[in-house]
Amino acid sequence: MSKITIYSTATCAYCKMLKGYLQSKDIAYEEKHVDQDQSLAMEMYEKSGQMGVPFTVIEKEDGSEEKILGFDRQRVDSVLGLA
Repeated sequence: MSKITIYSTATCAYCKMLKGYLQSKDIAYEEKHVDQDQSLAMEMYEKSGQMGVPFTVIEKEDGSEEKILGFDRQRVDSVLGLA
């Protein structure tokens, strides 16, 4: 099973849509609130090169990572094998 990390803020509508979508599919994820912790914001910036949310990192079983900026349902489905 892939490990999913979502960098988000409390006021981000697309973050809420992404989390709701994953919950509807019974897919677990870890959420990191970049608006509440500056070190998490820096961690996200180092991984993505930008400050937009949601930013999702999907770590596959082979250790490779897929990084998705925004709520891109088709890409999430593709990476997680839901399509």
